[in-house]
Order: sequence, then structure tokens, then C-alpha cells
Amino acid sequence: MIIDLPDTTTRDINRRLVKVRDEGGAIALGRVLTLIIDADAHDPEEAIAAANAASREHPCRIIVITEPTGQRTSSLDAQIRVGGDAGASEVVVLRISGGVTRHVDTLVMPLLLPDAPIVVWWPYDVPANPSEHPLGRMAQRRITDTSACPRPGRALRDLARVYADGDTDLAWTRATLWRGLIAATLDQPPFEPVHRAVVVGESTHPSVDLMAAWLAQSLRCPVEIERVPGAPAITQVRLQRTSGDIVLDRPDGKTAALRQPDQPEHRIALPIRQLRECLVEELRRLDADEVYGDVLQKGLARIDT
Repeated sequence: MIIDLPDTTTRDINRRLVKVRDEGGAIALGRVLTLIIDADAHDPEEAIAAANAASREHPCRIIVITEPTGQRTSSLDAQIRVGGDAGASEVVVLRISGGVTRHVDTLVMPLLLPDAPIVVWWPYDVPANPSEHPLGRMAQRRITDTSACPRPGRALRDLARVYADGDTDLAWTRATLWRGLIAATLDQPPFEPVHRAVVVGESTHPSVDLMAAWLAQSLRCPVEIERVPGAPAITQVRLQRTSGDIVLDRPDGKTAALRQPDQPEHRIALPIRQLRECLVEELRRLDADEVYGDVLQKGLARIDT
């Protein structure tokens, strides 16, 4: 069900939410968090679809903020989505313009679930300092996505300078399976040090940089990045050891081959992770991701030297 509320107020939005709850049952029961999506001037539908899918594992209230372009008058138009149009959540879309945009934090406060954690997600534009953003200051977790930026590498390094506990980026989440496979491989004999590592991948994809930074920070070895324009994200990781190289190769973005000395080649399903999967993973934790913090602040500096 979709309810449009043109030229409205947060008080009217809350009244309608209460009415919908009374008519359709206690839809707010079991909500574990409030997810705020700051879509800025972008079309929010892709982000809403991902959040709706993620809500089936993490039932939540989703508050979407979007600023239509070309509109100068101060106004607030809202839309409430529940039932089949909202997954296992309730979605409140706020279209704001004019002077309303300067008070976005006070605008969403009346719509927050009481005593529930707050997560803010910027699916398109990365703020200069997420933890100091008006929405970021009220959140336990702040999710950015540098892969959507025009210059992802620079955006990552800008985030490194202002990192605060609770920050994370979906470029880090997209490399989770790669990190898990590499870590599991290194936990097997022979337990030799890695002398040099190489990460091959798309020339501007931030997951390539974060993967290289994680290897540099974890293994304390030189790491080289081979950038391939048009490649499907990360395509290969090579670890050079005395007994021979460990190679995890995924040229097609779907299936990886793991090659190790004196072992048969292993084929592993390793598809490029979808937005919904990454968001589900990030909503599983509300504490600081200390490994991501170390990689962002220290690991990136190691591969930049």
C-alpha cells in the first residue's frame, strides 16, 4: 500500500503511520532499527529496493530523504509504503526542498523508532565527514558507498582522514568473500610468510584498493595493484611465497579458481556481490568495525608509499 501526503508535516506523517498501524495491525512490532537513506537529488528507488530486501532479515523503519532538483520553494512531500510495497519494513519517503533541507536532522527525529539503533546510509554521494553530518551525528552506524563516486580512490582517502568508529563503506563489504578465502588459505600449511602480493582489478573500483590495503596491513609485505579498465571489480589476488604462489583468480566475475603449490585447482562460486547482500551484512553489526578502521587509516597509507 502506498499513501501520498503532499505538502505535509512530520506531525501529519506520524498520525498517518499510527492510523495505518491501527488499521493493519502492529506493523512496528519487531522493528530492530531505523535505517535512514540520504539519496540527495538521486532517484532513490534502487536504494529503497535494496533496503526492502534487506529488511526481510533486519525488520526496520526506512526513512528516505530525497531532494528533487529544480524546486526552490520550501516544501515537504511524503509517501508512506507498507505491506507488499515495503518488504518487511515500513518506508517513509520525504521529498524536501528549499529551506527545509537545512534542518534535515530535526525533520527525521519525530519519525525515528523509540529506543532503536539508527543507521544512516548514503548510497550515492559521500559526505565530507559522515560522523559530523547532521544525520551521521545521531547514528550508531554510518554506511557510505565510494563506488558511486566519480573519483572513488580519492573519496576513500578523504574518508580515511575523518574516520570515526561506526563508519564503514560498501566497497569494503564487497570484498568480504575474497578476504575470507585468502585468510582460510593462509591458515593451511605450509605456514610461510608472504613476500609480495598483487591485486588485479578494475582500474577505479575502490574494493581493489581496500583489498590491497588489507593485505598490506595484515601481511606487512609489499602489495602491488594492477589496474585493468573495464574488469569486473577484483579479478585476481596473487600471494608470493617461497614454496610457490597462491593465486585466487576470477576473470569472469562469477567463478574463481584457487591454485596452490602441490594441490589440485579448486573451483569456487564467487559472484560479484549485489547491493542487497552488502547492505544485509552491514546491518548485522552496530558496533565499530575495527579491522575496516585500521585498513582505511593505516593500510591505504602502506599501498600509497
